[in-house]
This record gives sequence, C-alpha cells and structure tokens, in this order.
Amino acid sequence: MSLKDRITDDMKAAMRSGEKERLGVIRMLTSAIKQREVDERITLDDSQVLSVLEKMIKQREESLVQFQAGNRQDLVDKESAEITLLQGYLPPQLSGSDLDALISEAIAATAAASIKDMGKVMAIIKTKAQGRADMAAVGAKIKAKLGG
Repeated sequence: MSLKDRITDDMKAAMRSGEKERLGVIRMLTSAIKQREVDERITLDDSQVLSVLEKMIKQREESLVQFQAGNRQDLVDKESAEITLLQGYLPPQLSGSDLDALISEAIAATAAASIKDMGKVMAIIKTKAQGRADMAAVGAKIKAKLGG
C-alpha cells in the first residue's frame, strides 16, 4: 500500500470515528499533496510524499519555537500534536550508528576528501535516508567527518 493510500484510509477512519483534530491534520496533509500534484502536473510517489511530510513537519517545528517564545501554550500544544501525527507517517528513524555507517559509505563511494565534496555525499545520503533522518543533523555530521 502506498503512503498516499494509507493517508486516505486514515482520513476515512478518522471521519468514521469522529476524531476532528486528527481529521483536520490529515486533510491538511492531503491538501498539501494534491496542491503539489496540481502545481507540478504529476502524481507523487512515496518519496515525494515524504518530502511534503518533512516540509510540513519542519514548518510546524519552526512555528513551535515562535509560539514558545511568545508564551502561547495553547498553540504549542496544537503544533506538537500535529507534529506527532505527521511523524507517524515517516519511516522508522535511522539510529546514530546506522547513520554514521551510511555517511562513511557515501564518503567512500564519492571519494570525498574535503568539504567541497559535501554536495556529492549529501546527494547519496538524501536518496537513502529520506524521511528517516534529519538532514540538517546529517549535514553537520558530514561536515565534521570531512573536516569542515
């Protein structure tokens, strides 16, 4: 079952059970997916749906920081709940040792020797770890390994 199908099934289940908050978040996700499909005139596959998910989670995390700074606990709770629900659609996260092994593999495969080769390494890791690792943290680890 594709990720889009799973999201649609979850939306139907939320409608049947009357979970208004969950239904709202899933509808927002479905809307973002459909918007991208219409804008680009394509049908999204699972990896592209994952990128939409990651973007939505990142937006909510940024909002969360702003709401915490503004002492808006009601909005902090709402954003946290949305993040938790959206993260449920991401594949299991890579452990630290698995991520380090993946980075070492990518560095060896690209023969990266300096920080100038970071783009090549990131390109390989992005395809293998999409949705399973925070790419900002991955970038920092790669910089450290390449001596940046």
